[in-house]
Amino acid sequence: MVRDEWDAQWQALGLGTDELRVYEALLDAPSPRTRVSLARSLGLSARRVSAALGLLADRGFTLPPAHGTAPALPGAVAPATALRNLIHLHQAELLRKSADLEELTGSVDRIADRLLRTAHSPHSLGVESIRGSKAIAERVGAMLVSATQEVALLDRPPYAASAADGMPAPLDFTEAMRRGVQVRAVVDREGLSFQGRARGLNELAAQGVQIRMGTDLPTKLISVDRRMTLLPPTDAADPTASALVVSDALLSNALVPLFEAVWERAAPISSAQEGQITDEERELLTMLASGLKDEAIARRLDMHVHTVRRRISRLMQVLNVETRFQAGVQATLKGWLTA
Repeated sequence: MVRDEWDAQWQALGLGTDELRVYEALLDAPSPRTRVSLARSLGLSARRVSAALGLLADRGFTLPPAHGTAPALPGAVAPATALRNLIHLHQAELLRKSADLEELTGSVDRIADRLLRTAHSPHSLGVESIRGSKAIAERVGAMLVSATQEVALLDRPPYAASAADGMPAPLDFTEAMRRGVQVRAVVDREGLSFQGRARGLNELAAQGVQIRMGTDLPTKLISVDRRMTLLPPTDAADPTASALVVSDALLSNALVPLFEAVWERAAPISSAQEGQITDEERELLTMLASGLKDEAIARRLDMHVHTVRRRISRLMQVLNVETRFQAGVQATLKGWLTA
């Protein structure tokens, strides 16, 4: 593994290059040393070494110096033990965020319903109802024009169709991105079933839109600069359906964290690059994307299971992904799984 890839994985655990270098030095230290000598050997300032040691201690990678050896450096916890403990902490944090997401999902509709039922004037609460597909499309366009920092989207079926097959009408982010606006989108995996959808997402990713793939997204929304959010109608096929535009702080404080929670749980995807695969690899990827286990794939391809696993590992390297789910998403976006 090249150093850059290792640094990236280390940073995914919440630790930086300084922490990696200091931890490696602690593992290699033949005898007790001081922070000054460690800083000198690494070419780092004493302040940076102290900061790295503090973060390593917080993450459970070091032990306090033995009693009576306060000037000495802390001891290094065995890598396997430290990494497992940290991963368990990350898993616990993901579970907590998942629970928060479920709570936020349930609260959005309740808060919106309560505000709209009790308010004499929805506008006084910063909640506006827009009726009709044309008016909704015009408001979305105006929101994109007004964006100065960020546009965030949750995107899932059903879509407001621009064709008989239900294919969603594309949003144009070109002008916003030219102004330096960051665009992030989480797309529901179900949406890939629409013909041409994967190609359209790939084109957006090539333009610089940050796209992640999720499952069972709780709602659709478009948020601009964390100050205004549009909730599209549930029944996208109804030309008279209404959308809500929310600028009230109470609702925004629920909708923005909702997007961030979904974003963190979603799998990153990137723009497709040119590449060729064999028919056998395409068949393997299709079965992988459908959720078949290695043993089932091996039986269908009449291969040994170890051969299947080697080929899956190679394809994941080609696709530059870490999970099988991401491999299926990337292969779909590249058009490798389409007839």
